Amino acid sequence: MEIIMSVAIGFLFMAAVYLMLSKSLIRIIIGTGLLSHGAHLLLLTMGGLGGNSPPVVADGVKISDYADPLPQALILTAIVISFAVTSFFLVLAYRSYQELGTDNMDLLRGTEDYE
Repeated sequence: MEIIMSVAIGFLFMAAVYLMLSKSLIRIIIGTGLLSHGAHLLLLTMGGLGGNSPPVVADGVKISDYADPLPQALILTAIVISFAVTSFFLVLAYRSYQELGTDNMDLLRGTEDYE
């Protein structure tokens, strides 16, 4: 299962870098979202896939037979933070599109070549 997750993480990182290197602001925002999802899956995979083990120690469960809840808590916190950052980026992109009329990063830079 870790091999499949590693391939999925690599694909998400690859797609995120490709999108973040484009000139469109919306593609850059989608790329940062994919990068954060890849990081979430990386944290989950590196924390160990617990399988059917419970995340807390209950009665009758050995100490060595439970899943570590720390990666799950870190991922939950990271999901909330990435949602907030992505929503801020989307509002910022919408406002810049309203003011400037474009989402092309070369035109947003304001160089002399495009004026």
